[in-house]
Amino acid sequence: QVQLVESGGGLVQAGGSLRLSCVASGRTFSSYAMGWFRQAPGKEREFVAAINWSAGSKYYSDSVKGRFTISRDNGRNAAYLQMNSLKPEDTAVYYCVADPAVISASAPSNDYWGQGTQVTVSS
Repeated sequence: QVQLVESGGGLVQAGGSLRLSCVASGRTFSSYAMGWFRQAPGKEREFVAAINWSAGSKYYSDSVKGRFTISRDNGRNAAYLQMNSLKPEDTAVYYCVADPAVISASAPSNDYWGQGTQVTVSS
């Protein structure tokens, strides 16, 4: 069983930065793939970024590539999303996700989800 809790969301001006954190509980966390999704009002939940268990492979959606960086610290049971050069269209609830195999860009295919943290970017 895995539990995920996100933090670090808030209000920021366009061009600013935020760092999201995801703290996990579970004996197998370090071997899980981790990722981030986001969901804006009236929109489907959207893939943002993913990282494998060893942090050797990282994946990003085209909309955030070059601006966001995903990382993890298995010793602290944590994953992070550093968000730079934020745009108003980045406004959404951001969710941490974990899966024992791989992170799928199809949101329902992933096993474990956090409660989400709100990110609002003002123009």
